[in-house]
Amino acid sequence: MTTHVLQDYFYIVSENDIRLQGTRIGIETIINEYINCGHSPEEIAQTYPSLTLEQVYATILYYLQNQEFVTEYMKNWLQHGYIMREEQRKNPPSVSEGFKQLRKERQKTKTNES
Repeated sequence: MTTHVLQDYFYIVSENDIRLQGTRIGIETIINEYINCGHSPEEIAQTYPSLTLEQVYATILYYLQNQEFVTEYMKNWLQHGYIMREEQRKNPPSVSEGFKQLRKERQKTKTNES
């Protein structure tokens, strides 16, 4: 039987990016599903097949043992997401601009055909 230290379940990409070992899934995903969405650990593990139930429980335990740190981490994560969405809204990638223009042209064509 292998015994894991809680930190063995995670790897730190940066101060604001903690992921589950062997995945690209951040702890914020599991914590958000658990706290904000009210999903059980079993439901979370089923939603994310690359995770084991053990990893989900380890993340929840990590949160419970480090609530102050993880709460601040989550605030930073939410703030970063908001800033990135605003930046994309103000400066949309050229591909999305192309799609918007195409959609406008199609609507204009439909209107002219009517």
